[in-house]
Amino acid sequence: MKVLVLGSGVIGVTAAYFLSRAGHDVTVVDRRAGPGEETSFANGGQISASLAEPWANPDVLRNLLGWLGRRNAPLAFHLRADTALWGWALRFLKNCTAERSAANLERALRLALYSRGELRAIRETTGIRYDERMEGVLKFYRSARDFESARRRMESMNALGANLHALDPKACLATEPALAAIAEEIAGAVYSPEDESGDAHAFTVKLGEEAARLGARFAFNQTIEALVPKEGRIDRVVTDRGHVTADAIVLSLGSYSSLLLRPLGMRLPIYPAKGYSVTLPIRDSNRAPSRSITDEGKKLVFGRFGDRLRVAGRAEFKGFDTKIEPARCQALARDLEAVFPGAADQERPACWAGLRPLTPDTLPILGPSPFSNLFLNTGHGTYGWTLAAGCGRILADLVEGARPAIEIGDFSSKRF
Repeated sequence: MKVLVLGSGVIGVTAAYFLSRAGHDVTVVDRRAGPGEETSFANGGQISASLAEPWANPDVLRNLLGWLGRRNAPLAFHLRADTALWGWALRFLKNCTAERSAANLERALRLALYSRGELRAIRETTGIRYDERMEGVLKFYRSARDFESARRRMESMNALGANLHALDPKACLATEPALAAIAEEIAGAVYSPEDESGDAHAFTVKLGEEAARLGARFAFNQTIEALVPKEGRIDRVVTDRGHVTADAIVLSLGSYSSLLLRPLGMRLPIYPAKGYSVTLPIRDSNRAPSRSITDEGKKLVFGRFGDRLRVAGRAEFKGFDTKIEPARCQALARDLEAVFPGAADQERPACWAGLRPLTPDTLPILGPSPFSNLFLNTGHGTYGWTLAAGCGRILADLVEGARPAIEIGDFSSKRF
């Protein structure tokens, strides 16, 4: 079968790999010059399956009031005439109830745990390496109230298959001694020993090479302009270099997916959440963390990639603005230095900003569409790297006409 994958981020490339492995004639189209050059390029690097909690939850709702007006707030809403944003925000708030949050947590965890297993299978099959670290993921809390709330959620998550451990401040420091500089600020932590981290961009590039070895073709530097429907299917895909046809089309364009689908009458509530990262050379290895760490209060992720240390975070709702604001990067670099003083060379920062495609329930949109040959694999928000392998395998199964290994009805576009 001739399959066209739109988008060469970690989501699209992973789908292309599984489709190529199944024997399909796969072509990947992307406007960039290579794979993983947008949202997958310099993200936090966490594969946090056991910690895949939706952003839409009662704790976030409670904290939003305190974040309003703060320049470096973890979530920053900018007052602007953007009906898409306000419509999205109202749906997001509806998903912050305890009942909806619990249901979405079960769905996210089911998909994330499945995906982590598929990632390990990819690694075993291909042997690729991407500065992966298997020391688990540690999430620490500065507020006793937030830590107690996390402990309660942890019990529910463990009942659903996660493997999480609550750590008091002493146990937290024993697990990650590099946090010693802020020992007095830590109220507790949740540790996920089975989770991982790694360089998503390096993974995407190398898996793309594996897909190419299996026969996939990559058409870079091509802007996708339109999907042309005919008789209940997508007849052709128009690019700035002409048009292409396929038996099946997989849409994995992240935040831009909704723009491409809108002319077809599909209004997917995906809104871009602009995030930042700063990557620095490690100056003192003993001061750098040995695993991926989340500062839950500030919504920051710290990751170690070989001889580099990265801090990623913030979520700005400013439409499709990808401009890097130096002040944001400087603030992140200061945050890293405050938590791990002396660990990184602050004189050589590499700054990045990217758009994370968020849905109101912060779950991906995965599966068939109203068009018989169009499949959706988008809207993964901050969990694209965590969910990529599982979603890629599921999309390959769907194109094959096979039943996926897990139930995916909850991720259908029909829920909106």
